[in-house]
Amino acid sequence: MKRKLIAAIGVVGMLAGVAACGSGDDGDAKTGADGFKGQTLTVWAMDGSTPDGWTKDVTAAFEKKTGATLKFEVQQWNGIQQKLTTALSEANPPDVFEIGNTHTPAYAETGGLADLTDLKKEIGADWTESLNESSVVDGRQYAAPWYFANRVVIYNKSVFKEAGVTAPPKTRDEFFAALDAIKAKGKAEPVYLPGQNWYFFDGLLIGKGADLVKKDGDKWVSNLADPKVGEAMALYKKYADYSKAPKDKDEATPQQADVFAKGKTGAFFGMGWEAATAIKANPAIEKEIGYFTIPGDTADKPEGVFLGGSNLAVAEGSEKKELAKEFLKIALSDTFEGQLAKEGGVIPNKDALQDQLAGNAAAEAAAPAAKVGGTTPLIPEWAAVENAPSPIKAYMTAFLNGKSHAEAAAQVEGEFNKRLAQKQ
Repeated sequence: MKRKLIAAIGVVGMLAGVAACGSGDDGDAKTGADGFKGQTLTVWAMDGSTPDGWTKDVTAAFEKKTGATLKFEVQQWNGIQQKLTTALSEANPPDVFEIGNTHTPAYAETGGLADLTDLKKEIGADWTESLNESSVVDGRQYAAPWYFANRVVIYNKSVFKEAGVTAPPKTRDEFFAALDAIKAKGKAEPVYLPGQNWYFFDGLLIGKGADLVKKDGDKWVSNLADPKVGEAMALYKKYADYSKAPKDKDEATPQQADVFAKGKTGAFFGMGWEAATAIKANPAIEKEIGYFTIPGDTADKPEGVFLGGSNLAVAEGSEKKELAKEFLKIALSDTFEGQLAKEGGVIPNKDALQDQLAGNAAAEAAAPAAKVGGTTPLIPEWAAVENAPSPIKAYMTAFLNGKSHAEAAAQVEGEFNKRLAQKQ
């Protein structure tokens, strides 16, 4: 998942200062320097994932504890999957690397990731279950959850206030009531939701407990016709009915933050950094922007959300697996996991560290939904399903244009299964 976390949060003015925080062990107790002295551990991290303060402090702690040298190599998202696949097949792969959470199972199944089950028992007892799910394949731990982000409601405070809504809705019914009030006022579009905002829809699927694929013998096939999928899409339509957005476009066409920036929209569903896009288009709107968690049925259970994020993995081909595990113990400790959350505005891998997001309004709104979030189907075949033109998006548009759930699903199911059958 491409992220613009540091730059965007800085624009909004929400980036917290660099400071070590939390209560976990930072690795000072035991050095182990004799065994690792003189070695160099190579870590591939994606552009934007490692804030300067965090990188400096983790490096100092690691080198103090182990006597080894830590070498970060920043990678670009564009082309990383092929680059990583090649690197893992060679004799000298990166020892530790960042990997997208939805891509982790595919790499584990190829044998490229070292088994970290013992490490999980040692340091991961309180990792948030929903955040750790993508790291587990066939009951074994092949990566460690690192950091995450999800969608929130980004809203215009003035539009809500003018409609008589003075506090962020806590339940879905309250949210619909707020949208009704904005609609009745007649001065703004209540919500901007194009017909193909797939990742928002995936959150609704997660909230309904709907699975998009199922096993048929030894292969995966479409489960799009499941009534639960239809329930999620009906809920999507209920939101979309408040919007004038095109039914056959996604949130980037046009960019939904640019639409919101004009000041005539009550709210949209987006990532926190999208507020910065709106502010760039119209600096005057910054004072009007607010955030709240996407509401669910009750105030104590938010709506399901797609959890995008990154895990940390160790290459099976690395000759420094024990040193790599020492790095993970430090990087994922409460001290440095908390520091990353505070400095980068990202959701940490355990609920107990969410207090480090205090003062970052977008991150504070996103965090409560993490424990009820999920991902796309964690199977290698899934990537082909999302390739453009996506049959899922075609299903969404068909439904919004009046077809029944069964009709819309039947219209795309052949293409859906064709893609699931493609070899990866």
